[in-house]
Amino acid sequence: MKLSEIKKQLNTLDNVAFVLPNGTYVPEHFHVTEVGLITKNFIDCGGKVRKETVVNFQLWDANDFEHRLKPQKLLNIIALSEKILGIEDYEIEVEYQAETIGKYDIGFNGTAFTLLNKQTACLAQDQCGIPAEKQKVKLSEISGQPNSCAPGGNCC
Repeated sequence: MKLSEIKKQLNTLDNVAFVLPNGTYVPEHFHVTEVGLITKNFIDCGGKVRKETVVNFQLWDANDFEHRLKPQKLLNIIALSEKILGIEDYEIEVEYQAETIGKYDIGFNGTAFTLLNKQTACLAQDQCGIPAEKQKVKLSEISGQPNSCAPGGNCC
């Protein structure tokens, strides 16, 4: 989800809620402790120089049980970050600490923002020798015979 999309959704909400990938909600007294701009410069395993930029939201579950972040407050934090940091309409990455700090993509289910597990991947599969995944075929499909052979049939 891009920054423009979360701002659009925030304008439709009365409360801000985040749902973890396992279906549980981030406690409603969470804080957004950071809105930042993260640029990652790197070389992939194929030797290609790459650059990725994301807007980062860091969620923190404090023991401040009276705290509730309202949509307008988060919009104000985003606006200040855009102004001071020069943030543009990049994809959002959310950090949230459970057992360790997790990084998530973000979606929206109509009432709450959903934290989506991020996956690693090889960006240069053609360069680093990873074989293409082989197609799995059932032998019965090749011979045209059903999965079980009838007695006296020529399939066994």
